[in-house]
Amino acid sequence: MFKLISILWNSFLLAFQELKVNKLRTFLSLFGITIGIFCIIGVLATVDSLERKVQSDIKSFGNNTIYIDKWDYSGGPDYPWWKYIKRPEPKYSEMKFLKEKSQLASNICFFVNASANITYQETVINNVNVYGISEEFNSIQSIEIVFGRYLNESEFFRGTPTVVIGYKNAEDLFGNAERAIDKEVTFKGKRVIIVGVLKKQGQSILEGFDYDHCLLTSYRFFASIYNVKYSEPRILVQAKQNISTVALVDELRGEMRQLRRIGPNQEENFSLNDVNIFGEQVSGFFESVNIGGWAIAGLSLIVGAFGVANIMFVTVRERTSQIGLKKAIGAKSRTILTEFLLESAFLCVLGGLMGLLLVWILTKVLGNVLPFPIFIAPNIIILALSICIILGVLSGIIPAAIAARMDPVVAIRTR
Repeated sequence: MFKLISILWNSFLLAFQELKVNKLRTFLSLFGITIGIFCIIGVLATVDSLERKVQSDIKSFGNNTIYIDKWDYSGGPDYPWWKYIKRPEPKYSEMKFLKEKSQLASNICFFVNASANITYQETVINNVNVYGISEEFNSIQSIEIVFGRYLNESEFFRGTPTVVIGYKNAEDLFGNAERAIDKEVTFKGKRVIIVGVLKKQGQSILEGFDYDHCLLTSYRFFASIYNVKYSEPRILVQAKQNISTVALVDELRGEMRQLRRIGPNQEENFSLNDVNIFGEQVSGFFESVNIGGWAIAGLSLIVGAFGVANIMFVTVRERTSQIGLKKAIGAKSRTILTEFLLESAFLCVLGGLMGLLLVWILTKVLGNVLPFPIFIAPNIIILALSICIILGVLSGIIPAAIAARMDPVVAIRTR
């Protein structure tokens, strides 16, 4: 054990001495490693952070949730909007029917959306999203109340003029979001009382629920103000625990066809949109992006590996007499081999650490520009250092083998 520690320490000192004596040569040789690690870690960290943000935004639509809508969310260049626009809108009565019939759903709610200008005294906020929801909406969506409370059962049933407001809207109207509780605001000629403030969500990449700039109110109160038919109605259905969305879709398809009296040979006039599919599609896309990043960084790493190999060949030539002396006093070939391999690995690790430093600087810069924070996950750092060690061993294997096979007498005489 002591011998291994001694070899490691000597190899580190030799690598440091190489850097100290030949600064420019070593720097230029390690620059390829630095750029390669910078490319790999930069791409992996950015893509990983972006994927986490997108997946988080997708989860905000609800876990294991099916959206019943007249529109199909798959999109694409050949999207037949002309077919979907003729379909009937989902109805509140259909939501109630599904609640009674479904055996696989844990929560079902109705959702409508419109916009309005909110007024408090002389302050006005334009184009605020007004979400009309039924009772189980908060069980499907990840909604947190930071001040006040959520709508209660009586308010849903009676359709009272009470709302929960988004955090940014509360700040814009009252300066401090906490002051919004029990305040009265006006929209569409109706006075409503704020009973709760939603927790700040932050900017979303996907076009979905914008809880920072919204008003949540009961469906019945919403329907007393707006024409529900033109308010993008949707039915949200969440599967029970351990029930797949595939099974839920099959059940909902049968119930919706029965409800709308669609014959066996007739085409469906509704869409069942599975939120989980979006997450799988996103994962596949980011895997392709990561492959592209690896391809670009691989070229830099190959160049860097040749640079490190060149350093090790020169180092072996410069230390030939020292190698001969070590072998003459009893150093074994495997010891010489290990020392040079470790030195090569240390040099690559040094180049990798420089690359990680550049990536860290990049995360600080981009974090202030992009709508999501960039962080370097521990597994990415471990991956980078592992690549450096493997690359160092591969780069130094030939020079180290040459040094290990030297004849001590011939090596000592070499100048």
